[in-house]
Amino acid sequence: MQRYFVKPENMSDSHVLITGEDVKHITKVMRLDTGDKIVCLNNRGRQVLCSINKVEKDIVKADILQDIQENNELPVEVTIAQALIKGDKLDFVIQKGTEFGAAAFYLFSAERSVVKWDGKKINKKLERLEKIAKEAAEQSGRLIIPPIKFFPRWEEMLQESSCFEANVFLYEENAKRNMHSDLSKVMESLPASIMAIIGPEGGVSEEEASAYKYQHFLNVSLGPRILRSESASLYLLAALSYQYELLR
Repeated sequence: MQRYFVKPENMSDSHVLITGEDVKHITKVMRLDTGDKIVCLNNRGRQVLCSINKVEKDIVKADILQDIQENNELPVEVTIAQALIKGDKLDFVIQKGTEFGAAAFYLFSAERSVVKWDGKKINKKLERLEKIAKEAAEQSGRLIIPPIKFFPRWEEMLQESSCFEANVFLYEENAKRNMHSDLSKVMESLPASIMAIIGPEGGVSEEEASAYKYQHFLNVSLGPRILRSESASLYLLAALSYQYELLR
């Protein structure tokens, strides 16, 4: 059944209003009409089964039949702090990270980031990534769309670390030294929230690593193999899903 996120103010106790590009998807792509069932979410944890009762050019109206009591969210809130990377790799991180259960994404310009975001285009880039996250959240059965925030400097991103119970940064130097036990220690402590910093293609600089350690980030490895920047967050999220969900 098709799932659509709507603005919180567009979901009342009994009705839902769907606007924007989702109207075209409902009418032109899925060819749904009055009487057809859809699932709507308000991005605040409410999920409802609806029946379409009116289709107009720019709006679809639906009656709420019942609330759906399901929670497919990862039990630990994981914020992926991803350094800017080249090409469509960032699209991949947002799409797959959303599917794997990331609670939020912090994007930042690292010392070794080749990619630089022009200030005039930042909002458009974020809008595009937010659309990717929305579609991935709908497809994967998420209750929320992970928010995406951009920090022009890694130092600004680092200031957010006090909001989390556990802070880690993925460090290839640990992998090279066969130091692989720190991530399991984090998991064993069962933190409710984690911030994980992932460097760009060139890795984490010495200055950044020193600053992360000073801010009490634990430098962790994801095993003996060196992962690409765009795949590291997925490995981490999968490991956390196994620990928090599949072993329970």
